[in-house]
Amino acid sequence: MRKPLSILISLFMFLTACTADGGKVPPLSQSGVHPGEGSSAYSGSTPEDAPSSVSVPESTSPPETPPADAVALTSKIVELEPGLSAVRYDGDYGFDGFLEKGGAASDRETAQYLVENLAGELGLDFLGNFFGCSTVTENSPAGGVLFGRNFDWNTCEAMIVEAHPENGYASLSSVNMDFITTGAGNTIEAALKLDQVRTLAALYAPLDGMNDKGLAVSVNMIQDSASISQDTGKPGLTTTTAVRLLLDKAANVEEAMELLRQYDLHASMGMMVHFALADSAGRSVAVEYIGNEMSVIETPVVTNFYLTPGEKYGIGTSQSHTRYETLTNLLEKSPVLTPEGIRDALSSVSKGNFGEFESTEWSIVMDLANRTARYYHRENYDNSWLFALG
Repeated sequence: MRKPLSILISLFMFLTACTADGGKVPPLSQSGVHPGEGSSAYSGSTPEDAPSSVSVPESTSPPETPPADAVALTSKIVELEPGLSAVRYDGDYGFDGFLEKGGAASDRETAQYLVENLAGELGLDFLGNFFGCSTVTENSPAGGVLFGRNFDWNTCEAMIVEAHPENGYASLSSVNMDFITTGAGNTIEAALKLDQVRTLAALYAPLDGMNDKGLAVSVNMIQDSASISQDTGKPGLTTTTAVRLLLDKAANVEEAMELLRQYDLHASMGMMVHFALADSAGRSVAVEYIGNEMSVIETPVVTNFYLTPGEKYGIGTSQSHTRYETLTNLLEKSPVLTPEGIRDALSSVSKGNFGEFESTEWSIVMDLANRTARYYHRENYDNSWLFALG
């Protein structure tokens, strides 16, 4: 297997408007343009075969030329603003090898794979748990599908990763870099300051994302004493490597569910989670695990309580019910929403509305038809960063 640490993390669209002051670029104004630029529009069967039986996808191109105001990335990590950075990775990051070895039943096993197969003698560890989070899927006036996502957490270092694997779909994903910490020692800490090493670790730790087929994925926590630790003899996946699998290999919700059924899922840090999935055809579902059995619920809104009918239904935080009702009522009143409408919906359920200690660290409006994603950082809905898969 080729080792991706040999600086083939290169060649992505990185900040075409890049300035000389440390690689930072100005944020987009509310109108969606960089200061000083002209305006522009914002626009159930369960297969028993091994995972290798799934057809390997071929990379596709987005349907249109990326917008002129989209952030362009390279292999050098750029700080967009304090607490938010972005990078591009092109080439093999060993994920097919990870699957061929049987995946992993824990975050530590994932880190061990990186150490033994990709990162030499680095000590990487994935830590943390998932607090709030809300997602909403709705049709756009242009006939496409929009997917909105809030990630609620304490103040953290966030990174956006655009990946162009050799054997999978291109994708954008978001990572809480505080989940990736050093094992011990100054040598390891120094290694994690290298762009190549940080990017490699981030590729295995996505919490949400969209691929160039128009599939969107998000992880949301459920406050419950139960966890997910399937043990049926299938290869294993953790929460974040399941997201990576779906972004790399699934073109739509149906393919995503088929892939998940081929693996035993093990929730990171023993936390109960569920997945929100949506695709460019307009299908949106929540995937939950009840008694370690996978359940699929058709729904345009997912927050942080069980949606599967039965004894678990409704278990979760009371605030998550409030956010769910807010978003559901909004969709009932507005069967079609613009990107700005999705942004406003996410703002209406962001943490600032509830006076709690954590914040909404990032909000994303994903356009699944045009393969663009607009990021809002730390509840500043007047400024945004636009990314386009290309």
